[in-house]
Amino acid sequence: MRILFYLLQKEFIQIYRNKTILRLIIVIPIVQLLILVNAATFEMKNLKLTVADQDHSPWSRRLISELDASPFFVVEQINADVSFAKEKIEKGSADLVVVIPDGFEKSLMIGEPISIQLLANAINSQQAQLGYAYLQNFVAQLGVNYGTETFGLPMGSSIQNTYSYWYNPDLNYKYFMVPGILVVLISVIGMFLSAMNLVREKEMGTIEQINVTPVQKWQFIVAKLLPFLVIGLFELALGLIIGRVVYHIPIQGSLWLVFGIATLYLIGLLGLGLLLSTFSTSQQQVTFVSYFFLLVFILMSGIFTSVDNMPEWGQKINLINPLYYFIDVMRAILLKGAGLNDLWRQVVGISILAITLFGFAVLNYKKTV
Repeated sequence: MRILFYLLQKEFIQIYRNKTILRLIIVIPIVQLLILVNAATFEMKNLKLTVADQDHSPWSRRLISELDASPFFVVEQINADVSFAKEKIEKGSADLVVVIPDGFEKSLMIGEPISIQLLANAINSQQAQLGYAYLQNFVAQLGVNYGTETFGLPMGSSIQNTYSYWYNPDLNYKYFMVPGILVVLISVIGMFLSAMNLVREKEMGTIEQINVTPVQKWQFIVAKLLPFLVIGLFELALGLIIGRVVYHIPIQGSLWLVFGIATLYLIGLLGLGLLLSTFSTSQQQVTFVSYFFLLVFILMSGIFTSVDNMPEWGQKINLINPLYYFIDVMRAILLKGAGLNDLWRQVVGISILAITLFGFAVLNYKKTV
């Protein structure tokens, strides 16, 4: 244990002397959480809307004003010419075009089905689908308002729906993104720094001095891993504080459970970084290889879209993706208050990956004398 203590002392001194690492530890989490959480969102707001009003009636104008008042749409042009509206989409100056046909108000008055044409720039298919859904709701609500104001009774079905949104009652997308961005943050810092630290010693030649000592392989790998494990947990704590203070992220579950599973997760991820560094001879080489693995892991982790939407082969590949497990754990604990009994499958997956990756890192490190 004395040997391990001196090795850890050496590693912490090296990290302290490296001013670049110290800046990254502080700057990266602040920048990522303040910028990416706001930028990485699927919420559709301020869609540019052009209206081709061919009815010119009070109720068609009311529909236009209600669309403009919505946070989802910004009505930029009102014109009766449909070809003019189509040209706006072709030039990219409009996301959606709404064509209100002649006789719109008449159909509304006599209770006939109302046909409104929606033209959408479907390069962004999600934007087009949501725009259609939003418009459909506005037209349905307009029919209800007409019946209420004209006859004193709402037109259509008398069934009323009551909605209850569990775990995120305000439908705040940031609650969904912050845990995911936080996992990516500690993954990038932990994996890159641990991988580059060992390779840096190879480039400088200082690793030769370690190889001629009686230091065992496991002691050397553990000494390389523990400092960055501490840094990763510090980054997690800092990220949770920023998420709580800036975004008011709820913390429904146990923080002890969060940090306990995070320790297992970081052991596995740092083990992968060290494993890659044993194969690499330069910092540039290990950076490219680490970037490849992280990019695949992040895109398949479910941080943006549900893993259930992936093809079956993609879901099977995710069984060896540590980010997939930990993002699921973070969201479940912070938002749902999940306990260990609810997360045992994820914990088993993370534990297996941690033992496997750390074991391979120790076995693959060649200590030559």
